[in-house]
Amino acid sequence: MLTPRGHWPRHHGAMAGSPHPAIATPGLRARILRTIAPPLLMALPQMVLLAWLPASPLPRSWIALGRHGLGIGLLMCVAWLGVRAVDAIVARVVREHPVDVADNLRARKLQTQAKVIGGIVQGAIVLVAVALALMTIPGIRQIGATLLASAGVIGLVAGFAAKPVFGNLIAGLQLALAQPIRLDDVVIVEGEWGRIEEINATYVVVRVWDERRLVVPLQWFIENPFQNWTRTTAQLLGTAFLWLDYRVPMDEVREALHRICESDPRWDGRVCVAQVTDAAETTLQVRLLVSARNSGDLFDLRCVVRERMVAWLRHAHPDALPVQRVELSRAKPAADAADPAAGHGVLRASPDAGETASPGAEDHNAADAAVEAERSATAG
Repeated sequence: MLTPRGHWPRHHGAMAGSPHPAIATPGLRARILRTIAPPLLMALPQMVLLAWLPASPLPRSWIALGRHGLGIGLLMCVAWLGVRAVDAIVARVVREHPVDVADNLRARKLQTQAKVIGGIVQGAIVLVAVALALMTIPGIRQIGATLLASAGVIGLVAGFAAKPVFGNLIAGLQLALAQPIRLDDVVIVEGEWGRIEEINATYVVVRVWDERRLVVPLQWFIENPFQNWTRTTAQLLGTAFLWLDYRVPMDEVREALHRICESDPRWDGRVCVAQVTDAAETTLQVRLLVSARNSGDLFDLRCVVRERMVAWLRHAHPDALPVQRVELSRAKPAADAADPAAGHGVLRASPDAGETASPGAEDHNAADAAVEAERSATAG
């Protein structure tokens, strides 16, 4: 019987409360058969031929060559089965832990570990199978013995050549265990905002906000600093800055900000604050601090807060918006400039020295005045 979602029930065939363990569901059996069927279909004919060769009338050299080839073929089938089994396990983990839910932190952790470790295990299976197959060929064993004779230089060169590969493999293990990044994490990499779309055995694909794809080696995330906006939670704080006139009523701005946040479903109800963070020559810098459940909602909420706050200010307090003040004065007629009385004191006699002298050490005291008078009398 199918469930309302169209899936087979998990304990199909077992009565509720039955002491017997539930048997595998038909869907699970079908997935297992799909996983093992291709390798088995390739292995069964080879096994039949391997059993028939000793009784065949073929020459012994042909029989030996056929058994050797069939043995390598069976080894490759086993490796293929192992790779498909790992792939099926990873697919099951991904299927049972979807990330398209509200709280997907645990699901993203498990999917990241499953995909990274699964890729490493698959690579190890293929590597071991190829190595075992090559070791069964006598010619390659002789070449290997010859290479071992000069293992000093060749080993050094191979080490340098394989350093990026092994470095990425080790970085993959570190990412899977420590998890500085996970699938669907929001990160800032090389100044680009994006989400972790794919984590492979050697590289990570970051989906940038404008739908570009940034391919980054795994080792880069171990050796370089980067921002992870969803490391522990997707909740974030964001700001919208406004430059307003000194006459802005901040109490009313705070009330308007609360009304804007409460009317928007993207606000998570945590933070909604208006603060004056700076004062310049002509304007005040007002920071509108809001919070949202994730980075996408936060960006949209900041845009809405900025737009609606400006619209409210234009309607309710237009004098709070910054303006450029210019004071104009009318030029006086030339006659007024020539006649001090006509110009109401625009031009007058030179001011007394005391009016323009700076106070302090430069001032003349009574003793200095007496000395100056004595010097003048002596000179006369």
